[in-house]
Amino acid sequence: MNIRHALAFAVPFALSSMAAQAETFPEPQRGTYVIENFAFETGEVLPQMNVSYLTIGDPANPPVLITHGTTGQATSMLGDAFAGNLYGPGQPLDAQKYFLILVDAIGSGESSKPSDGMRADFPEQTLMDMVNAQKMLLEDHFEIDRLHLKIGFSMGGMLTWTWLTEYPEFMDGGVPIASLPGPMAGRNWMMRRMVIDAVRDDPAWNNGNYEEQPPMLRYMSAWFGIATSNGNLRLQELGATREMADAFVDERKEKQKVGDANDVMYMWNASRNFDPTPKLGDIQADVLVLLSQDDERNPVELPMVEANMSKIPGAQLYIVPEDNETRGHGTTYNASYYTDVLAEFMAQLPNAPE
Repeated sequence: MNIRHALAFAVPFALSSMAAQAETFPEPQRGTYVIENFAFETGEVLPQMNVSYLTIGDPANPPVLITHGTTGQATSMLGDAFAGNLYGPGQPLDAQKYFLILVDAIGSGESSKPSDGMRADFPEQTLMDMVNAQKMLLEDHFEIDRLHLKIGFSMGGMLTWTWLTEYPEFMDGGVPIASLPGPMAGRNWMMRRMVIDAVRDDPAWNNGNYEEQPPMLRYMSAWFGIATSNGNLRLQELGATREMADAFVDERKEKQKVGDANDVMYMWNASRNFDPTPKLGDIQADVLVLLSQDDERNPVELPMVEANMSKIPGAQLYIVPEDNETRGHGTTYNASYYTDVLAEFMAQLPNAPE
């Protein structure tokens, strides 16, 4: 282990709020692939599973699959901090050299989800379900039988681990970001359980048949964000006095954005059985793990980090140091912290384009 500290269709996707990106890489194209009779891990079958995606670049180039975090969607991976540092000319995931595929996971974006109409009757998805739907999209729609790279942030990192361990021959490289090589457990799962239970215990939940979004959804979303995505040093600076801390909380509560409660609770619960540990030794792809020193959900000091990384042949680990600007779990969404590290990794991958 090398540890370093420091029915298919496609339409143009409007980037009205992302003009900066539009100037640096090709305009994303939106498409949807329909999987008939999709079987979930629960054994339930959905007659039609919509898998929505964005693509950037030429399909003839080496394919890169990019996956988003728990409450995000494909467009989440177009933000300046991530895409602005990765997809442009000469950057590590240069869209002129690679074919970038950004997928809405099951339950998010324009892919099939509870709020489409089934509400609580929608099957409870898992990360394995998401990966299987993505694999069908790649193989059956794009006719891709091997990825050059699988990369993802947060839940997208867990999906990367799932790809690496369940389909080890399918990719040249994998980059899990903000995700540990271990089970969904400890504080990470405890806090997710708190969000899920608080919302589902809200009387307004009504077994998922609510008339208005349960009030606890906004409160728990704000609580989880403050607890896990801001960084200790930065939060202390923003809330240096009780009055400043109160003002920060009030602002977060007021501005907290929430989606549909069924969609959100299903997404938080999707990682319930995630555990790549038993198959880490089966990984064949080159692996670069990107973590941050201040990640509240994925503490780098946990013994599992070194122990489980050592099971992966030739794996590399880079940890972004904490400072007053880093943002806890959200730190590694800002790709400027590791562009050089990722570029070096991409250059040494098998089948790397010139």
